[in-house]
Amino acid sequence: MSGKRTDKVSGLLQEELATIFQQHGANWWGNFFITISGVKVTPDLGEAWVYLSMFQHKNRVQIMSAVNLHSKDIRHELAKRIRNQVRIIPNLKFFLDETLDTVHQMEELLKNIEIKPETKINEDDYKK
Repeated sequence: MSGKRTDKVSGLLQEELATIFQQHGANWWGNFFITISGVKVTPDLGEAWVYLSMFQHKNRVQIMSAVNLHSKDIRHELAKRIRNQVRIIPNLKFFLDETLDTVHQMEELLKNIEIKPETKINEDDYKK
């Protein structure tokens, strides 16, 4: 169940984390474009699940390792930004969101579907 407060905090975290990733990401894990696709917060606001999207990157596992390695730095930056807005700075857990890749794969599959032209239907076949 999500409430008004958790939705508000989720939005705040997503916005601030996006800024942090944009400003500090190149120093922590290189020039990879990482998008915060969503943030879910537990009802007690003590933990946040951050979903990261890396569209068509070959070395996602290494990037996720780098993100997890710098999770304390990310949380520290987040704390500096939101300390006056929340009582507890949530623990951050990062997950890979592969939704965009799945959509891309589905689009590629749909492009490769061969549709046969319609055959003319004989009306006499239906009258039998």
